[in-house]
Amino acid sequence: MNNRLSDLGVRLRSLGIFRNVLELRTMQSILRMLEEQTPDSVGEFAFNIYRHRANISDYILKAVLEDENPYLIKKARREAVPAVMDRSVQGELSFFEELSMLTTNDVRTCMGYNGYLPEWDITPHDFKAIYHDRLDTLFTKGYGIYAKYDAFMLKNGAVTPVLTPDPQKLCDLLEYEVQRQKVIDNTRALIRGLPAANCLLYGDAGTGKSSTVKAVANEFASQGLRLIELKRSDLHLLPDVMEEIADNPLKFIIFIDDLSFSSDDADFSTLKAVLEGSVSSRSANAVIYATSNRRHLVRESFSDRRGDDIHAADTREELSSLSERFGLKVTFLKPDKDTYLHIVEHLAESYGIDMPREELFAGAESYALRRTGRSGRAARQYVESLKSAKGQG
Repeated sequence: MNNRLSDLGVRLRSLGIFRNVLELRTMQSILRMLEEQTPDSVGEFAFNIYRHRANISDYILKAVLEDENPYLIKKARREAVPAVMDRSVQGELSFFEELSMLTTNDVRTCMGYNGYLPEWDITPHDFKAIYHDRLDTLFTKGYGIYAKYDAFMLKNGAVTPVLTPDPQKLCDLLEYEVQRQKVIDNTRALIRGLPAANCLLYGDAGTGKSSTVKAVANEFASQGLRLIELKRSDLHLLPDVMEEIADNPLKFIIFIDDLSFSSDDADFSTLKAVLEGSVSSRSANAVIYATSNRRHLVRESFSDRRGDDIHAADTREELSSLSERFGLKVTFLKPDKDTYLHIVEHLAESYGIDMPREELFAGAESYALRRTGRSGRAARQYVESLKSAKGQG
């Protein structure tokens, strides 16, 4: 069947720069509709495009802008781009713009079919201009999944977006301003391309170490900062993650929460190599932010000290000195009574808790005693319990 749909199908299959878009489910249904030109293939496409607000133009533009392709990667690495690639990009963008204006009537005419066909919306877009603007923001928005999401984790060994990241904001955090400012200043240096240190946030539980890291990441996401969280069990994959992001134009915090090691932990050397900046693990666009309740990061028992290692003292020294390999160490200690009660009072006000100050403080102290002591976490949990009780009353 030699018509416009067939021609669009041939051109879609011949993509060289944006070829990855052919793997998308909805784009595959477009291709099938162009090639088969049957009511069934049109219905399948409509079913898929309805998952994307029923607008073929917006969908195709989004697919193009999010595509990770050889041209974009060269631009991100500031490499010279061959003229033939430039011409190919322009040609394929013109093609996408034409394809994005395909209507149900166009399909019906080419098919010679007068029966019912589902409809979809179209919106004119200047693909070349929009893509050019996209290149101008490459170093703050990134490309691929890093342009679409701000927070990531490892899943089955692959960097995977966190669809509902913690919305923690710096303005929501109370006290510890000096500690947070150190982390903020270090992060700003990273974003500006200045030397930035790997950072260890250590101290008592519930003092806001993890919240600080997440809030800082959220604060600077619009400036090209991304967060990749690694679990303790993922540490052996750290060099692979660093290598994957090494050429990315964005900046990254590799976040390791609640870090600690046993004395015979095999992953110790992996982290040590990255912190020391070995040739295979160094990445100028990333820093490691780790939190721990242990300053020396090593869980040690008396049996460890009685081990049969001839150089046991040296081994323990190497393990306990891991924290010294972090260029920046920030200490979060449990708040004193006045600070704790100030946090409680502020949270109670923000949660709309109306009760006598003396009663509020007495309950807060009692709550802390029943838990692990005074902390920002205990303060929040106490006020949230009051809010819950108020809602049930």
